[in-house]
Amino acid sequence: MPAEFSLGMLPVLVLVDLGAFLLAGLVLLLGSLATLFRATAGAILLGLGALLAIGALLTEPLSAGVPLARFVDAMFTHGGLAMVDRVGLAGLAVFVLILAFLPPTFRYLRYRTPTLPVFTGQGAYTSEGW
Repeated sequence: MPAEFSLGMLPVLVLVDLGAFLLAGLVLLLGSLATLFRATAGAILLGLGALLAIGALLTEPLSAGVPLARFVDAMFTHGGLAMVDRVGLAGLAVFVLILAFLPPTFRYLRYRTPTLPVFTGQGAYTSEGW
């Protein structure tokens, strides 16, 4: 890589596209963490992150000045190993988008384990016996 190369030399649309990929990754990370803790907002963040990733993929040919049809053709025909990540990202983003908004996902996130009942009456523990 030449020593003169820097991010400041890139066109604005390329920087916007890189920022969209970064933002999508951060939102997906936050959504996955929130989903692990059974927060309903996690599914919404996962859906939003998937939409951001799809949007970043769709703006990538615009930042290079290539028509979208030619870019998709290159992805699936003669893109080589350089396009495998984009095909994988497109497939996984659609997969996450579908799974995030399925009703069983929200049922899983809304389920709360029942709390233990408080014992009162005859067999209850008292602090006086301590």
